[in-house]
Amino acid sequence: MEIQNLNEISYAIIGCAYKVHRQIGPGLLESTYEVCLEYELKKAGLHVQKQVYLPVIYESIRLDAGYKIDLLIENQIIVELKAIDKIAPVHQAQLMAYLKLSGKQLGLLINFNVPDLQQGIKRIIM
Repeated sequence: MEIQNLNEISYAIIGCAYKVHRQIGPGLLESTYEVCLEYELKKAGLHVQKQVYLPVIYESIRLDAGYKIDLLIENQIIVELKAIDKIAPVHQAQLMAYLKLSGKQLGLLINFNVPDLQQGIKRIIM
């Protein structure tokens, strides 16, 4: 996929996240934001996969280590959702690990538990 398309998809995802945040605000469970964002993304015409298993390849063996991607958009962009006080380095490291394990280039870390969603979005490129 071309970078321009990744950027366009990323822009659409962020727009949908803003819509969800405006509608229901901060303070709810992560699972609530996940289903609402999934709905908005599908309404926007994007292909969305929810809770996608992510295996670990260790010594050429595929192992299930219990990792799941919250949302995978257009089979290209990983969206990791949070509903926490503040994004910590460990949350960014989690998304970076998911990008590495999946071979994807772009991920969005979105924390809905903030008054201004702009402060809750981190874009990570590998």
